[in-house]
Amino acid sequence: MTSPDPEAWDQFVEGNEPGSYLQLSGWAAVKAVNGWSTYRVVAEAGPPVDAGRARIGAQILVRRPRPMPWAFAYAPRGPIAADWSGDAIEAFSGEARRVLSAVAGRVAHLRIDPEIELDGPLDPDGGLRRALRAAGWRPASPIQPNATRIVDLRADEASLWSDVRKKWRQYINKARNAGIVMVDGGVARLPEFYRIYRETADRAGFLIRAEAAYRDVWNAYAPAGRARLLFAQAPDGEALATLFLVRSGPRVVEPYGGMTAAGAVSRANYLLKWEAIRSSREAGATSYDLWGLATGGIAHFKTGFGGREVRYIGAWDLVLDPIGRRAYDLAQRGRVWWARRRHGIAGGGNAAAYGPAE
Repeated sequence: MTSPDPEAWDQFVEGNEPGSYLQLSGWAAVKAVNGWSTYRVVAEAGPPVDAGRARIGAQILVRRPRPMPWAFAYAPRGPIAADWSGDAIEAFSGEARRVLSAVAGRVAHLRIDPEIELDGPLDPDGGLRRALRAAGWRPASPIQPNATRIVDLRADEASLWSDVRKKWRQYINKARNAGIVMVDGGVARLPEFYRIYRETADRAGFLIRAEAAYRDVWNAYAPAGRARLLFAQAPDGEALATLFLVRSGPRVVEPYGGMTAAGAVSRANYLLKWEAIRSSREAGATSYDLWGLATGGIAHFKTGFGGREVRYIGAWDLVLDPIGRRAYDLAQRGRVWWARRRHGIAGGGNAAAYGPAE
């Protein structure tokens, strides 16, 4: 069945772990600007849970790239589930097939990339991956980062600080002693955020979107208190580093961030990262997701803040039209090649190095 009520859907997402901000209704609003339609597909399976039945569902985005006759369906960081059993996977797969064919017409395939840890508690000895295969899913190319680093904020602040590498603590103290502080910013400082983010992208060689896209994200999440814009600021007020945080339930994610050249020299980015972690714990969050380990340098930087590396089971496709799927893959490779060529980025560049793709 489909669930048209965004508020009820958001409660379902935030009430289950993991529950990604990319599955909240805010992300549907962000992507609608780019021509994506949204369908929320929910299946009931398994034994009763509380007043209802165990549920599994996904917010599915659908777009039909011109001039192709097939649409592409994608559930970023979905599905969300209270039950990850084989029966639940089978029920969701069948419901997704039925709903998409009924409401979206010709769909080449549905791609999912749930935040389920590889061989973790929900995938013991590959059990969840076997259930996906049994239901007709096949491994696919990733869209979102397939590995990240997560800091458990249930520890006290002293324990979190002790988990930060010694050299990192020295850098944090260096920035603090230089008078650099973390400040929260509102919508008026989005151009400042974008200027720093743009500078970082140019320096590191990854693609970002137009400034309006990040304003859309802010407008979708900030009214409900799910977004924060942070700056590391010098004594004279100059912004040296920035982070754009998004929250889903007790979990904080940092999908976008960057620093200026002066921020790198002053180690402002080290102070900002620590203060973002510390203040998120203070605000009641229980986990902090550093969002991806895109390159060696970025991974090394993030590792210094403690937590643990988590690798996911990856992306999976439910093919609904084999010819459409092959056509889409060819078109997608061409689109990525052209985008990199147009921006002068070599093949090794990572367009999603600091944020969610698609």
